[in-house]
Amino acid sequence: MDTSSPDEIEDCSTKLTVDVWLKRVERRRQLAYASEYDFCNDQPMNDEALAKRGSWTGRYDFLLSLLGYSVGLGNVWRFPYLCYSNGGGAFLIPFTVMLVIAGLPLMFMELSLAQYVGLGPAILFKRLAPISEGIGYGMILVSGMVMLYYNVIIAWTVFYMVVSFEDPLPWRGCQHEWATVNCFSYEEEDNCLATNRSYYMANCMSREQYRLLNVTLRTPRKPPAEEFFKNYFLQISAGIEETGMINQRLAICLLVAWAIVFLCLSRGVKSSGKVVYFTALFPYVVLAALFIRGLTLPGAYDGILYYVRPDWDKLRTAQIWGDAAVQIFFALSPAWGGLLTLASYNRFDNNCYRDAIVVAISNILTSFFAGFVIFAIIGFLAHELDTSVDSVIDQGAGLAFVVFPELVGKLQMPRLWSVLFFFMLLTLGLDSQFTLMETVVTAVLDTFPVLRRRKIAVVAGVSIVGYLGGLIFVTNSGMYWFQLFDKYAANWSVLLIAIAECILVGWVYGCERFISNIEEMLGKRSKWFHRFWVTVWKYITPAMLLFILCFNWLQYKPVAYGRYIYPNWADVFGWIIALAPFGIAVIVAVKNMSTSSSPFAWQTIRKLLQPSPEWKPSQPRLASEMAYENSNGIEL
Repeated sequence: MDTSSPDEIEDCSTKLTVDVWLKRVERRRQLAYASEYDFCNDQPMNDEALAKRGSWTGRYDFLLSLLGYSVGLGNVWRFPYLCYSNGGGAFLIPFTVMLVIAGLPLMFMELSLAQYVGLGPAILFKRLAPISEGIGYGMILVSGMVMLYYNVIIAWTVFYMVVSFEDPLPWRGCQHEWATVNCFSYEEEDNCLATNRSYYMANCMSREQYRLLNVTLRTPRKPPAEEFFKNYFLQISAGIEETGMINQRLAICLLVAWAIVFLCLSRGVKSSGKVVYFTALFPYVVLAALFIRGLTLPGAYDGILYYVRPDWDKLRTAQIWGDAAVQIFFALSPAWGGLLTLASYNRFDNNCYRDAIVVAISNILTSFFAGFVIFAIIGFLAHELDTSVDSVIDQGAGLAFVVFPELVGKLQMPRLWSVLFFFMLLTLGLDSQFTLMETVVTAVLDTFPVLRRRKIAVVAGVSIVGYLGGLIFVTNSGMYWFQLFDKYAANWSVLLIAIAECILVGWVYGCERFISNIEEMLGKRSKWFHRFWVTVWKYITPAMLLFILCFNWLQYKPVAYGRYIYPNWADVFGWIIALAPFGIAVIVAVKNMSTSSSPFAWQTIRKLLQPSPEWKPSQPRLASEMAYENSNGIEL
């Protein structure tokens, strides 16, 4: 029998909305407080098993982890290129619009969902609506596939950071075994011309020797950094069909990368939450240092102008809006399971609304600032090579492992800047990898709670599987597999899952009901808050996601790497990994319906669309209330 007085009840309910709480107080009076539940229990988790999940221990652990997950390599090596190719500063307008109507709503939705129930995606959707159980599994599969090849990038940065201590840098000049006749070093050419000789096919020769060669065609020029990356570092084969051998150098670096991830996650969010204080903030220090140094270089001003000069006519094209939508969606990474995983370790009353806004704004500012840094140093490189900016700009791995290494050789103290740059890439990559890994580990622990006592063993097991799965990316054909996974692994299924998520929360579970749950965590919100988020979650965001999906399909081109065209079987495999996560969601939905005596009857579907009895908030007091209401057939 609950003998709490109304005053005592209200004292333990300060986090609820006034209207909701008054209704519950009145209902309890009518029921004469007849209950075996403890309505004033304010412990952070809803049962003994969930209490062992762990939680963030520091005040800013979650915020910095979320920032590190959302601000990654794409902000440095993809956004500047998109901004340059889509009207410079004009690109910020559609980018901001897409952030408000697509990126931020999905981030806030997922953070609120997971924080409310304190569960990761593997269990959350099963309890939210049993028919949607497969959505969580699809998210985990996406994170698992991305986790495999994303850690390969970290392995690359580990290698480049280590060899950056060599003097001279190993990619300087063409006088190496890995250099081909196409290798062209401007530094060697200048030295050769200074002795009144000719530079051709990576050799310095006399004018007579040059004349006897009867040169009629210019060979394609490739910088030493590109030759080093492909011929020495990757030892790349002619195509994906030629797997070749495992590159031992890369295999060791990949092992080191997985060892770093394992050590940082061995104690779950308690350990990773402390590491992110460094990994999330250090990249800003390096970016600031590179920016200051870049401004002192000749040609930097021209590079920055090339980056920000607005072309307002671009705003009339669909391309700029489509690119902005795709970039913000994949920058914040909703529907991957990572946001749900991070938020599931939050306190029930954490202000996830504030966190979502802070991270979203930080993402835009970081991306734009990174563009200034990249284009300042690219402007200098173009000045040094006496060529235009557009001839040296690149994105992705080409920018990080070809353009920048070529650049640092022309700076004073090249080893220092090389070490700083690749250490920055390492920390940017680790933040995202931590969350991808934690998503998979959390899925295992939520599904099999008995394993929580052996979390180190689980993390070790996932790391070993991840390492073995990543070995395909360190073979001679590894770069081709990398490009294949990078294009398909987190593409259409992620968009389809996000659309299904919006429909599930906005229309099936109900926006008003969901906002009521948010108010239980954050307190009373304004009517404007209600109207805005109901409109966005039910109409605007799903429509925008559908636009992104259609835009991606219309812009689809088979994967290619340089001039290499992938065989048909590789494209088929790419489509399989692209649609597999959403396919799992559909298969699990059909399986759950088929367990009923009337599998596809409306009554069965309607029942599977309702929250299960286990759907309850992570705050025990509210969970007790909900359990009491369910057991007595009471509706609020």
